[in-house]
Amino acid sequence: MIARFVARRTGSLAVTLLVASIGIYGALFLAPGDPATLLVGGGKPPSPGVLAEIHRQYHLDDPFLQSYWRWLTGLLHGDAGQSLSYKDSVTRLLAERIGNTAFLVAYAAVLIIVLGITLGTLAGLRGGWVDHAVTAGATTLMAVPTFVVSVLLIWWLAVRLAWFPAYGAGTGFTDRLTHLTLPAVALAASWLAYVSQVTRSAVRAELASEHVQTARSRGLPERLVVRRHILRNASGPIASVSGVAVAGLIAGCAIVEQAFGLNGIGALLIQSAAKQDLAVVQAVALITVVAFVVINATVDLVSAALDPRVPLGGSR
Repeated sequence: MIARFVARRTGSLAVTLLVASIGIYGALFLAPGDPATLLVGGGKPPSPGVLAEIHRQYHLDDPFLQSYWRWLTGLLHGDAGQSLSYKDSVTRLLAERIGNTAFLVAYAAVLIIVLGITLGTLAGLRGGWVDHAVTAGATTLMAVPTFVVSVLLIWWLAVRLAWFPAYGAGTGFTDRLTHLTLPAVALAASWLAYVSQVTRSAVRAELASEHVQTARSRGLPERLVVRRHILRNASGPIASVSGVAVAGLIAGCAIVEQAFGLNGIGALLIQSAAKQDLAVVQAVALITVVAFVVINATVDLVSAALDPRVPLGGSR
């Protein structure tokens, strides 16, 4: 079963990446503007001869299929092309920055899964003021944009209280953990609130179910009822929405990296898009697609492990 699922998802991943690569490359291939102007220094308009030489050197005038095939075969050999603005290998640029982004996303994912599920479970089980407090806090966090949360955290915890640094990613595990705490909180805030509300709804739905009432009438300890009958049966939607939240972090990290001055691939994407550095934009966009598909496949496996009633790759 698992081998068949992995094989099916591997094939699906290959097809998805092929279609995504065509879409990404095609959209940027048709984008207005001339990337060759990035390589021309000075304030004077570049001469046609200089532009023609740059176009020839970087194959900017090649037909779409020929250009796409060169880019795709390069990717398969670990070569994502050359950056026009940084004048360096795109693969090297990504390798220097992807560690910061991966650490940030992993940190934010832990906050979402641990705090979101814990708060949602408490709100669903306890009710009363706990439920009201969690719901009010979640509603507020979901309504506040990520960049506003970033500014507030910098102003309050970094500038006024000086508890955390406001800039940079740090060096070493402990220093990096300290530097990335505020960015991770800012990145996770809205998704944490969303996961807590989905968890709360799933737990409350299970509390009202017949099998929970039956378990309680049989005299099972409340601890076992919660673990075996409530949380286990609520794990499907919780795992699904947690997976979507973690995948969404990758797209949202660009704003946070810019706000906190982190040298990650999200900030690199924004800077490269502004400079029409298409090779970098294409590579980062493709990385985002790969991460999203892989995370979704992982969520399916986790959901099936938590609840055997959930078929791999299917619905409940």
